[in-house]
Amino acid sequence: MAATAVLTAAVAPAVAAPRPASVSHLDSARLGYQKAVAERVLKGVFERGDTSVVDRFVRPDYIQHNPFAPDGAETLKGLATSVHAQFPDAVYGIKRVLSEGDLVLVHSNVVLTPGDRGQAVFDIFRFQGGKIAEHWDVGQTVPESSVNGNDMFSTVSRPRTTEPGPGFLTAYNKKLVTAAFDQLLVKKDLSAIDRYWGAEYHQHNPGIADGVAGVKSGLGAYFSAFPQLKVEPKRVIAEGDLVAVHSHYIPAPGERGQAIVDLFRVRGGKIVEHWDVVQGVPENSANENGMF
Repeated sequence: MAATAVLTAAVAPAVAAPRPASVSHLDSARLGYQKAVAERVLKGVFERGDTSVVDRFVRPDYIQHNPFAPDGAETLKGLATSVHAQFPDAVYGIKRVLSEGDLVLVHSNVVLTPGDRGQAVFDIFRFQGGKIAEHWDVGQTVPESSVNGNDMFSTVSRPRTTEPGPGFLTAYNKKLVTAAFDQLLVKKDLSAIDRYWGAEYHQHNPGIADGVAGVKSGLGAYFSAFPQLKVEPKRVIAEGDLVAVHSHYIPAPGERGQAIVDLFRVRGGKIVEHWDVVQGVPENSANENGMF
């Protein structure tokens, strides 16, 4: 499984400073439309059991990567009916939404029964012809406590907003995070933290301590525990100061591994905040598409 940014460069940029780039009104409108549709479908299906949003906004040949659901819009309509009947008070608590190209990423706290902590979920939708054509997701139960004191959803770095930052920052921040992710997680080079991470760094993974020292210690132990770890990025989605990487983490050859979405916030040329959601890849799937 983001926020408005201003360039308050408290630290030196790790790569060349971005130049403002114009974002066409048409492109901005399309991205806004995609985000609005994604939110409307999620809330319609899971909160109201509304099958009409599926008829209106989802292609009949909808491709599903959630391993527990078959393909097709009709399956999604059946899910809407069954979930609403079983959990009439369900809340799909959307925290942040970003869109780039034909993709939308939604970060949510899904609570089926009032009072439960629920799940942290990242949904990714691909649009085609103005409708949702494909879906990936990753879900994780929200734990009772966190070693860093941050919940899995809030924005701690300033400005404390859930909206993505200015569009002219998108390409720069996407390039920065892609390079940082490749060096740190694909190549397992901890020196990437010194280059790309800010002195102010806020962690929302409940098992990793806050700050730069926390991520160094946590990932160092992780790399030592799984020396054959292979991380395969599948797609990167960026908007403004937010960059999400959807990946397959494989601890050792032959293992199914985990589907993970890492979401990073960039400010002043440094990574200052991180959220993630981790889900094990199951042995069997209700569709033939795989989770990636």
